[in-house]
Amino acid sequence: MAVYKVAERFVSINGESLRAGEIAVFIRFAGCNLNCGYCDTKWANAEDTEYESLSKEEIYDYIKRTEITNVTLTGGEPLVQDGIDELLLTLAMDETLHIEVETNGSVDIAEFKALTDRISYTLDYKLPDSGMEASMCLSNYNYIDKKDVVKFVAGSPADLQRAREIMYTYGLDVKTNVYISPVFGKLEPADIVDFMLENNMNGIRLQLQMHKLIWSPETRGV
Repeated sequence: MAVYKVAERFVSINGESLRAGEIAVFIRFAGCNLNCGYCDTKWANAEDTEYESLSKEEIYDYIKRTEITNVTLTGGEPLVQDGIDELLLTLAMDETLHIEVETNGSVDIAEFKALTDRISYTLDYKLPDSGMEASMCLSNYNYIDKKDVVKFVAGSPADLQRAREIMYTYGLDVKTNVYISPVFGKLEPADIVDFMLENNMNGIRLQLQMHKLIWSPETRGV
C-alpha cells in the first residue's frame, strides 16, 4: 500500500490557477526533483523536512472532513510521489471534488492524463532565470487541454521573451489556459502588462500570487 509524504495540509484560498480566489484544501507533498532559484517552498523539498506518512484513505478522509470541494495537490512535486496514480484515482472517483495537480513541468503527464479526465493540471514552464529550463518535458504539450494551465513565472524581461516564444511555438494559447506571473519581488506586474500590450497577447492572463498579497510571503499554511 502506498504511503505519501505530506509536508502540510490546510484549507485556504486558492491563490493561483483556474480557481484562483476560491477556497480550497491543499495537500503539500515533501520532496522535489528540481531546485529553482526562486522556489518559495524550499523547506518542503529539503531531505530533512518533517512530514506525515499518510495513506490515500487518510488523505481522502481529511479532504472530506474539511467539506471543501476544491482540492489542490502541490509540493514539492506531487507527481514524483510513489503511488501517486493510486491517490489520483481515489480522489477522481468522488465526483463532488474538483482536483488540481500543481506540477513543475519536468514530469511526463501522459500516463496520468490517461488515468482519468477528471483532474486538471497546472504545469509550470521553468524560464531561464529559474535555472531549471533544461528539465522541462515539452512532450506534455501534446496532452494538455482546456481544463489545464501552463504557467510562466518570469523574473526578468528576458524571461518574458522566452515565455512568449514557448507559448506560441507550441500553440499553448489555443490548447490550454496560459498565465504569466512575476517572481515575487523580482519583476513588477506592470512590466508584464506592458509586455502583453506591446505584443498583443490576446487570451493570455496575468496572474498574481493572491496568497502573498493577503498574507506575508513567508507565511505557511495559506
